[in-house]
Amino acid sequence: MPEWLLERGIGESRAVRIRDGEIVQARILLDGIARAGALAAARLISAAPRAIAQAGGQEYLLPKGAPRVTEGAEIVVEVTREAIPGVEQWKRPLARVVDDRPREAPPLDADELPFPAPADVLGAAGWNDLIDEARTGTVSFAGGELSISPTPAMTLIDVDGHLPADELAVLGAEQAARAILRLDIGGSIGIDLPTASGKAARLRSAEAIDAVMLKPFERTAVNGFGFVQLVRPRKRASLVELAQDRAAFEARALLRRAPFESGGSKRLVVHPAIGAVIEEHRGWLDRLARQLGGAVGLRVDAALPISGGYVEPA
Repeated sequence: MPEWLLERGIGESRAVRIRDGEIVQARILLDGIARAGALAAARLISAAPRAIAQAGGQEYLLPKGAPRVTEGAEIVVEVTREAIPGVEQWKRPLARVVDDRPREAPPLDADELPFPAPADVLGAAGWNDLIDEARTGTVSFAGGELSISPTPAMTLIDVDGHLPADELAVLGAEQAARAILRLDIGGSIGIDLPTASGKAARLRSAEAIDAVMLKPFERTAVNGFGFVQLVRPRKRASLVELAQDRAAFEARALLRRAPFESGGSKRLVVHPAIGAVIEEHRGWLDRLARQLGGAVGLRVDAALPISGGYVEPA
């Protein structure tokens, strides 16, 4: 039986694994992009200094190059990493040349939830809190908190709190590992733990990570300064990285909340940056209107914070 639940929304699909009533893993899959694992017909547009292929209007970097392929040749590539947003502009996704035929990525083995629905299954399991963790980069736990910062090189997680250092190091390591899975953080990850008093506490911190983290992953030992580095597969943007594209992230979050309002004609009241995103994707309002069973308008209010959008009667 599938462990994942899938909710198809407007502009994105949301996948979660729930244990004991709480989300333990989550993914946001954006509409309109080739999934990691997809095989696409492409054309090699550059062989050097970096190999670049183009497929469906999207450029892909080929880190392993394209041996024995001339520029302009038709090839098939496998998407190995989807586009990643962040402090830089959207990075090109990654791919590799394969000897195969184009096909879509294997679907996630998941039970699909009806959406919208009378009951908010994801919301009851903590989805809204998870979105807030992604937008703020802050994860609170009893005795401390995590501060999560995506950088071009790695995602950094700082552990702070008021517990004794050894206790906070072990608990912080466990909470960091849980946050990594919930927020779908991959690639290179650095965790800065409180400096423990000795080797035994550092070993317990490492064991706390190992007890939570899902394979495959690799990690270093916790050094004397409390720093440990993990490496996990990175096939798509984490929720924290998606939140860096703030206006689009908040627009999609509002479009998820809106269907849980009463039906009929409505108006979305939003920050100007969110209004611009929705205007760019006019089909989103049409889909929301079908969900609500009435026309949906848009009103921009410059006084609103970017995450303060709401629904009002039309």
